[in-house]
Amino acid sequence: MKLKQRVVLLAILLVIFIFTKVFLIDNLDTSAANREDQRAFHRMMTGLRVELAPKLDHTLQSPWEIAAQWVVPREVYPEETPELGAIMHAMATKKIIKADVGYKGTQLKALLILEGGQKVVFKPKRYSRDYVVEGEPYAGYDRHNAEVAAFHLDRILGFRRAPLVVGRFVNLRTEIKPVATEQLLSTFLTVGNNTCFYGKCYYCRETEPACADGDTMEGSVTLWLPDVWPLQKHRHPWGRTYREGKLARWEYDESYCDAVKKTSPYDSGPRLLDIIDTAVFDYLIGNADRHHYESFQDDEGASMLILLDNAKSFGNPSLDERSILAPLYQCCIIRVSTWNRLNYLKNGVLKSALKSAMAHDPISPVLSDPHLDAVDQRLLSVLATVKQCTDQFGVDTVLVEDRMPLSHL
Repeated sequence: MKLKQRVVLLAILLVIFIFTKVFLIDNLDTSAANREDQRAFHRMMTGLRVELAPKLDHTLQSPWEIAAQWVVPREVYPEETPELGAIMHAMATKKIIKADVGYKGTQLKALLILEGGQKVVFKPKRYSRDYVVEGEPYAGYDRHNAEVAAFHLDRILGFRRAPLVVGRFVNLRTEIKPVATEQLLSTFLTVGNNTCFYGKCYYCRETEPACADGDTMEGSVTLWLPDVWPLQKHRHPWGRTYREGKLARWEYDESYCDAVKKTSPYDSGPRLLDIIDTAVFDYLIGNADRHHYESFQDDEGASMLILLDNAKSFGNPSLDERSILAPLYQCCIIRVSTWNRLNYLKNGVLKSALKSAMAHDPISPVLSDPHLDAVDQRLLSVLATVKQCTDQFGVDTVLVEDRMPLSHL
């Protein structure tokens, strides 16, 4: 073989070697990332069932101190939570030492102070599990059980951005009225043999009270985030106008996401990907009412989008898929870790995981089977939407790596 031919052959072999090495390294990196996602998923599944138990054997800290220390800019609670059962047990059973009207908003709630000084938000039962709210997707009252289910879905998806929630039964006569403020107490009334209250909020009316079964009221309690982490409210870029005949820009401009990407805090950092995650989360629970969202203050877009107020869900059949999933439809990007988790949850795994996670809640069964089936069906729609995006723009464009150290932003 002539020298020139040998040189050409060696050059070809060298190019093949380089491309093969790069390809293999790239695949190994991807496989390593996928393997870590899979390990995280299996860890979550292993610790999915939370048995509410009072003991914290390995620490002298109170459950409230532990929960407060969990909160960091990118998560409300860590991946490994051996103390979760004890904290939720305390939320569901600790003595109520003060009761007041809830913080301002559109829905009825009460602010409770539990023994040890921990604040929780109590949302009362307003509907039976299978009651269907007709009309707009954001119509009707909050559903207390939806808050519980949404928290466990947050765990299952690996987001860890929702405050802790657990079901609780309270006796309005013996637990609430003796420690209630005058403002809350003035909203109590009796309907038939049932004790009721209507609280103070934008839509709270004496003619529409929440009523206990006798004196015992079912509800949910949400753990108040530590005061050292003040919240900042933001207008959701894909929020509704709520004005008759007036559309938001995203409702008619298919290139709207390009404009969002040029606007702070969506032009850098994790916030836009958080918006996409939240759109998936909201569609799975059936929430079409997230017109605002909260993050921690002064975060410059680095902290998470906190999944607060998830109770307007699991009850309205009038869901507009393209509306709730509009950020995903229009941006066509999603975290690799989110995509992997969604794929692990198909074929009935999500329904099974939710049932298992909520099995020990005091108000179990939290969701009825039709609602669990609906979540599984909506998961298929999310997967199909991402598939359309990858078919159109390619996997490398749609699936975005975002593996920032959660505690060090």
